[in-house]
Amino acid sequence: MDKLQAFANEQLKTEIPQFEIGDSVVVHNKIKEGNRERIQLFDGLVIAKKNGGIAETFTVRKIAYGIGVEKTFPLHSPNVVKVVVTRRGKVRRAKLYYVRDRVGKQAKVKELI
Repeated sequence: MDKLQAFANEQLKTEIPQFEIGDSVVVHNKIKEGNRERIQLFDGLVIAKKNGGIAETFTVRKIAYGIGVEKTFPLHSPNVVKVVVTRRGKVRRAKLYYVRDRVGKQAKVKELI
């Protein structure tokens, strides 16, 4: 068990991006296509965060061509290059799953000033 814990601690990122639930973020995600690698951007609203050491994840939701798309990213993954906060959100919940049922302006989160 000790070797497993040591390996997990070795894989942890030292610089963790600072963002909260309700923030609008741009996730720079590394994608491998054949023998090429490129960085794809995923721009959206952070609706959930799950803590747990190496297994820490966050879920980002965006609207693409009128359809809601959610993607869950592992925070300590080497494929997540960086997370840039574009807008701070003012929320009173830990999980924003209610946004899934909202459309248009109702789905917006107030900006934290």
